[in-house]
Amino acid sequence: RPLCANLAEVRAHIDRLDDDIVRLIAERAMYVKDAARFKRDAFQVSAPARQAQVFEKARALAQRHNRGFANLEQVVDATYRAMVAAFIANEQTYFDTMKDVGDTHA
Repeated sequence: RPLCANLAEVRAHIDRLDDDIVRLIAERAMYVKDAARFKRDAFQVSAPARQAQVFEKARALAQRHNRGFANLEQVVDATYRAMVAAFIANEQTYFDTMKDVGDTHA
């Protein structure tokens, strides 16, 4: 079932969504940055168990929100894996320069 009347309309909607997506990624980034304060070591920065939870949740969300796009779960999984890897690399930089606040909830 068509969503738009022409390609220009499709692109306008994609551009609008891209703005929302980047705004939300920027908001997420600030929480990633803040999380560095609570980590005690590089292992906690990478947090493999937490990564697995995030990827599982993202795949479930993709399944829940899918409106008929084949392989959406794989697209979301690949997107989240790339995003999390980039966030971890940057969080490590913040971790190296931030003061520990001693929180044990990693």
